[in-house]
Amino acid sequence: MAWNEPGGSGKDPWGSQGGDQGPPDLDELARKFQQKLGGLFGGKGGGSGTGGGRGAGGASRIGLGLVLGALVAVWVFSGIYIVAPAERAVVLQFGRYVKTTGPGPHWVPRFIQTVEKVNVEQIRNIQRQASMLTQDENIISVALAVQYRVKDIKDYVFLVRDPDLTLREATESAVREVIGKSKLDFALTEGRSEIMARTETLIQEILDRYGTGLQITSVNLQDAQPPEQVQGAFEDAIKAREDEQRLKNEAEAYANEIVPVARGKAARQLEEANAYKAQVIAQAEGEASRFEQLLTEYRKSPAVTRQRLYLETMESVLASSSKVMVDVEGGNNLMYLPLDQLMQRGAEAQARQEGGALAPVGGTAIGSQDAESRGREDLRSRRGVR
Repeated sequence: MAWNEPGGSGKDPWGSQGGDQGPPDLDELARKFQQKLGGLFGGKGGGSGTGGGRGAGGASRIGLGLVLGALVAVWVFSGIYIVAPAERAVVLQFGRYVKTTGPGPHWVPRFIQTVEKVNVEQIRNIQRQASMLTQDENIISVALAVQYRVKDIKDYVFLVRDPDLTLREATESAVREVIGKSKLDFALTEGRSEIMARTETLIQEILDRYGTGLQITSVNLQDAQPPEQVQGAFEDAIKAREDEQRLKNEAEAYANEIVPVARGKAARQLEEANAYKAQVIAQAEGEASRFEQLLTEYRKSPAVTRQRLYLETMESVLASSSKVMVDVEGGNNLMYLPLDQLMQRGAEAQARQEGGALAPVGGTAIGSQDAESRGREDLRSRRGVR
């Protein structure tokens, strides 16, 4: 049965009895809440009067101190920060640089100083690709990759608003300047390493001049090629250049094979010529010395020397001849014996034997006294004896 129905108990949920239907007392509710709060912090929950008011006030002050202590503890612990080994941190006081801290735990007063951490050992990458003009007014497409890291955290945080964007712009500017001072063939072939070195140096100069706090670690020219419209023509040109280099290498290999052989032959011929020269000179000197000795002996005894020279001459001549000259003793005829014919015509030569001069072997007498005299004079003239 409802509390306001007839026959009910007459009690409402607000604590009033009978027919009192008024609203609850707000002061009473506030007083009850204070009592409960005082009891929570060690005060007495019931009672009223002057003693009860003093107890409630003391409990409130203790509770407020505990709250403030908790807040201070939270504030202190919130100021602790830890810097990783690869990081560095800059401390700012109301936005102004104070110091740089290294790895390890540190503390700053929260809401007064702030901390900004930066990884200074991380290698970062950017890639730029663009088409640009070369020195000989050709278009080339270049793809460049740059690796860098933070070397000065103070400059990186404060001096430039966006250091990474500055690096990208500096990279494109530097590579355009370097390519603009290079010819197309140089950029496509042997000049790649030089272009990378010059680009890295120029980028670092720009970054240092702007105070970005960045350090370039490497620059890699990933791709450098002409535009797609003329790609076929450039491939043909490159192939022709490679064929030229291949033919040059083959020619050099052939030259390296032939030249040493030719030099060896030339050296051998020079040695043979020198040896022949030495031989001829020695032989001539020997002949001259022998002639001088012979002349001395000839002047001492001309007849004997003349006879000896004649015999030596005849011996040397007849030793290499296929004929034998026989001087018939007591006669004036000089006979030539053709041994080769005698061997072929042995029987016929024996039948035609004359005067018995050649009875043992047979043969035909040829010549006369004049022939004998001419033969002797000819032999003497050959030896230089008069």
